Amino acid sequence: MNWEANEELIPLSWYKQMRTSSPVTFYAEHGCWDVFKYEDIKSIFTDHEHYSSVTTENVTEPLDASILKLDPPKHRQLRKIVSQAFTPRVIESIAPKIESIASELCDRAEAAGQMDALHDFASPLPIIIIAEMLGIPTEDREKFKQWSEALVGDNYEAFIQCQDEMSTYFNRIADRRRHEPEDDLISNLVHAKVEGEQLTDLEIVGFCILLLVAGNETTTNLITSAILCLDSHQEAKEQLIKEPALIPQAIEEVLRYCSPVQMMIRRVKQTTVLRGQMLLPNQMVQIRIGSANHDEDIFQHPERFDIHRSPNPHLAFGYGIHFCLGAQLARMESKIAMQTLLARIPRFERDRSHRLERMSSSIIFGVKQLPLILR
Repeated sequence: MNWEANEELIPLSWYKQMRTSSPVTFYAEHGCWDVFKYEDIKSIFTDHEHYSSVTTENVTEPLDASILKLDPPKHRQLRKIVSQAFTPRVIESIAPKIESIASELCDRAEAAGQMDALHDFASPLPIIIIAEMLGIPTEDREKFKQWSEALVGDNYEAFIQCQDEMSTYFNRIADRRRHEPEDDLISNLVHAKVEGEQLTDLEIVGFCILLLVAGNETTTNLITSAILCLDSHQEAKEQLIKEPALIPQAIEEVLRYCSPVQMMIRRVKQTTVLRGQMLLPNQMVQIRIGSANHDEDIFQHPERFDIHRSPNPHLAFGYGIHFCLGAQLARMESKIAMQTLLARIPRFERDRSHRLERMSSSIIFGVKQLPLILR
């Protein structure tokens, strides 16, 4: 990884050490396990008998009521409601809009003669798209960004406060949509029924918050990571400039190499044994996706960024029933963003006078800023 202070960004050497010496590790002070190996993590994703996505019994926060924190059968029922907005046909129909936004953002950068790849390009694009899908007014997009950063950050007070603010905000819009429905996701949610019952306010808000974060934060960081990887691997960048058809494959390698979601959490439902370790009911398990995607047992030379890697069975979007609903949208947004940037501003370089800093999140990988020099 050709980035300065790379271990501060993604601790790949620590992941490797833990996969080798302590692939299943218990932290007594937190009552929590860490799991590092690919096959173990893949099995935890699909073993609903022993591991639960429900991490708290007393659900009071909207995010805990979202499909991210549900098990079957409720998970399947709720996922079905929103999945209609993410069908291949719907996603394909959004492509021209994504292309238009990406071009407009490049126009602004060229006019200004400078660009912060995060704030001026990678962040606005997915926010505009998911805000339109939800039915959110244009003037509230900046608020969206602040909320989504607080939701994935490590500041617990900010995490709780932004959920309270978002609950007030989305409940107000939901009330409006009950009386005046529009062609958007929030209207679909307030009028949807599961086994004859409408969704609760908490479930509706939970959906909105999850869609905001999943539809914005992860894609933003996927795009900035793609720019970062290509800046550090000029041969790959040159190849993509000449052969844009390789961009989707390159995006898959970015997903593996610096996964936007580095970690997810599960709760042990019943006593189980993993690599000789006994996991007890209600203990938490941190599944280290970032480590799984560098597992030497699965990926040859995982430390190499290889846009031709095939097969590439990374777990960046999860696995099983919780496989990311918006994966196709994230892939398309990232593909179009990189196609546009490489076509319009192919000689961009990272401004190395600015030190790279990881955003304050143990769950999500992304940088705080990414200034580019435009050639």
